[in-house]
Amino acid sequence: MNKEYDKTDIITLDDFKTALQNRLGSKGISDEHITKLAEYIMNFFGHDDYVEDNKLKTKDRDVFYMLEEEGFLSTMREEVTLQKGKVWRIHYWKLKKDFILKSAKKIEVEETEDEYDIYEDLSDDVWHRHERGDSPQNES
Repeated sequence: MNKEYDKTDIITLDDFKTALQNRLGSKGISDEHITKLAEYIMNFFGHDDYVEDNKLKTKDRDVFYMLEEEGFLSTMREEVTLQKGKVWRIHYWKLKKDFILKSAKKIEVEETEDEYDIYEDLSDDVWHRHERGDSPQNES
């Protein structure tokens, strides 16, 4: 099932932890650290989808940047004009719900995708044609 998630979907601690395990577990991060990371991040968000950047300390922000690089978070900005005409910019960190929920279901997605892996049955000869100069253009 290839469902697109929407704004009403809720990210639970278990969803986030499973998504982190599926994405970061293969990079050598232990389950214990992943659990602590999931709890740490979800404590910032609570029941919201976003966190104001100015609530973060430098160490917190570094972790948020790392999770942004991994695809779990994104940033957004809001501009508010104050009474005196000055523009105030508010920066937010936002959970990428679609990515997190899809990552949490990764194992199920991989099982169905493997059935359609068209490259699995190709011989080694096909993969090395370019090394010998054989190509479909040269065959005619």
